[in-house]
Amino acid sequence: MSTITIFGDGNMGTAIAGIATTGGATVQTITTATPPATIEGDLVVLAVPYPALATIAASYGPQLAGKVVVDITNPLDFQTFDALTVPAGSSATAELAELLPESKVLKAFNTTFAATLATGVTGSLPTTVLVAGDDTEAKQALIGVVKAGGLDALDVGSLKRAHELEALGFLQLTLAIAGSLPWTGGFAVAK
Repeated sequence: MSTITIFGDGNMGTAIAGIATTGGATVQTITTATPPATIEGDLVVLAVPYPALATIAASYGPQLAGKVVVDITNPLDFQTFDALTVPAGSSATAELAELLPESKVLKAFNTTFAATLATGVTGSLPTTVLVAGDDTEAKQALIGVVKAGGLDALDVGSLKRAHELEALGFLQLTLAIAGSLPWTGGFAVAK
């Protein structure tokens, strides 16, 4: 199988690494404590807070050229939890794609919690990772990794759909923070 590079070793990064490893991939983890590293994977997951995207793009931009780059962020205002911080109609992923014009940028994993990724279930349904992007081969590569790791995945369309995915992620997070939704639950896809 392939090598997947994951920026971040928090709950989400660890859960995504588990999926990749279960599916037979080798995982390289890069953290803020890691000195500048050589990216080994052709698929790179940015499991970091939204503000870190610009820093990673500036520091690793040339290495990310030609690679599939997956943004999992939800650009929330973490002071108030009542708004997204990107301009209306845009997305964190669209901003990242502008910073990395030579990369195949995707949006995924932002509508799932780490617990639902780790267990493979959302409530009583299988966890489904929603994937948006403009490059069909890149989406299929990520979907293949997710499915090999035991979860389901669904292509939800072009990179424009990242806007709706971030709104859905925002709603899910605010419900969980308010205690209205468990961190082991969330929105699921019934097929």
